[in-house]
Amino acid sequence: MITSMTGFAAITREDEGATVSVTIKTLNHRHLDLQLRVPQSLSALEGDLRGQVSRALVRGRVELAVAVQSRQVPKLDVALNEDFAVALTRALETARARNLVSGLLAPGDLLRIPQAITIRETSDGDEASAAALAALVRDAVDAALADLQTMRTTEGEHLRADLDTRRALVAGLVERIAVAADEGRAGLEQRLSERVAQIRADLQADQGAVAQEIVKWAARSDISEEVARFRGHVSHWATLADGPEPCGRKLDFLLQEMNREVNTMGSKADGLRVSELIIAAKAELEKMREQVQNVE
Repeated sequence: MITSMTGFAAITREDEGATVSVTIKTLNHRHLDLQLRVPQSLSALEGDLRGQVSRALVRGRVELAVAVQSRQVPKLDVALNEDFAVALTRALETARARNLVSGLLAPGDLLRIPQAITIRETSDGDEASAAALAALVRDAVDAALADLQTMRTTEGEHLRADLDTRRALVAGLVERIAVAADEGRAGLEQRLSERVAQIRADLQADQGAVAQEIVKWAARSDISEEVARFRGHVSHWATLADGPEPCGRKLDFLLQEMNREVNTMGSKADGLRVSELIIAAKAELEKMREQVQNVE
């Protein structure tokens, strides 16, 4: 199945306790790379949210942001880093003893040092409210992922239409390469035969052996195996595109194999039109490769 890796979705859900806003943006990436931004009060949900995303998406850079606007006054938890405060006091005492500073450490000084005091929003202790908020967040993320998938599927349909067109074009070019190569091989055999005939008077060689050598030489330009493998890759491409699973990585690998076959055809085949057709086929394969980088 061809699905785009790029997409965007924004969802808002609310109940009597809070309003939850979720935005998801996805871009191309070789693997699944999730960047998650949630309020500190929802840090316990991060594992669940990552699981929701990984079940819905296979790969891509995913930026998921969750914002919560509570209708309740938040409870603040103020924590003192006692070890840091003690160490700071000792350092100041040493500095005062050396006449480097003067005065005592005041509460206001601690508030200006981020490492000394941590202030966090916490739940109000109502487990029912916390559970309701968690359920609301999960529902909003599910809805955003569903909208995102709809957009990525639509974009994937456009990608497939373009890739199918180019696949048919490059398959047609390879068939033309096969015809041109056959003509070139026949022409090579004829030129070799004519050349041998010209110098036959000066050669004391078995005519049967000479004919065999001509055939062997011409056979080196035979690309029937490469053409057959390319046709198989084209058929496999259709199977992957029609299947239910994400296929971006497999299509990327398949394109490498198709490009390898075309390169081999170019190095073996003989004929006036072969080089032009090889260049055209490689150009289309490169365009397909660029497009496949967008496929999940």
